[in-house]
Amino acid sequence: MPRLSLAFVLASVVCVPNAGAAGNTGYLGPAGSWTHQACLDLFGASDLVPLTRDELFAQYKSGKMNRICVPVTTSAVGVTPYLDDVLNLPEVQIVEEYPKTLGYSLLANPDTKREDIKEVLAHPVALEEVKPWLDKEMPNVKRVESSSGGAAAQSVATGGRHDQASMGPKVGGEIYGLVALVSGIEEGPQNVTRWWVLGRDMPAATGNDKTSLLVETSDAQFSSVLEAIDGGGVKILDIYERPSKKTLDTHKYVIEVEGHAKIGALAEFLAEHQEIRVLGSYPRKY
Repeated sequence: MPRLSLAFVLASVVCVPNAGAAGNTGYLGPAGSWTHQACLDLFGASDLVPLTRDELFAQYKSGKMNRICVPVTTSAVGVTPYLDDVLNLPEVQIVEEYPKTLGYSLLANPDTKREDIKEVLAHPVALEEVKPWLDKEMPNVKRVESSSGGAAAQSVATGGRHDQASMGPKVGGEIYGLVALVSGIEEGPQNVTRWWVLGRDMPAATGNDKTSLLVETSDAQFSSVLEAIDGGGVKILDIYERPSKKTLDTHKYVIEVEGHAKIGALAEFLAEHQEIRVLGSYPRKY
């Protein structure tokens, strides 16, 4: 078994599947993932609860977890697989967005040399983000998908091998006793991930806000939806298309707009278009 750091021991204290309570924040575990790092940035180390993907959304849906953190979009690969999980929830309240520029570390067991590595473990999205670097620097290594950066680091540490490494944040190395052979991989504006924090109560307007809307419509009617938003004096910032899982010619669209759902032109527009679902209004971070 690997020697685990004090940080991992502390993180494990709150790693209880039914530990949801006011003040706790659930994230995609195990510890050492980029979502863990995002939560450390946002909330500090106290009361963070690592959960599996199914547990995370089930506990938010049931009310056992009042706040969860979910990666939803990246500059490298677009939407993440978790955006659909958010959209499938019957009730959602986005209370915060958090964009972060990522710089990956190649993490391995102590005394491992870079030339020893035959396999690199990482989340599928991470493998896409670091693909240019791997293609150039380590083209012959086997790329193995893992459920998260934390799970990848944990697997490398548990295995104790010198022919494996993981790609993820440095916190994974700190938790599982791994060393960073290379850091700052693919760091820059081309590699940014954005998280949503889902809570229960809509934040008050700040004067610089963003609102995420969900529209399900046919392809033929989508242009009319956009015209209505524009005609209502509401500025569109982003649009993400997702399958409706009903027919080929219907889709779900996450439409992000300027403003707060309870203020000004946006509030007036939403009052007239109650078929549009508000996912949340929150301070704009980008």
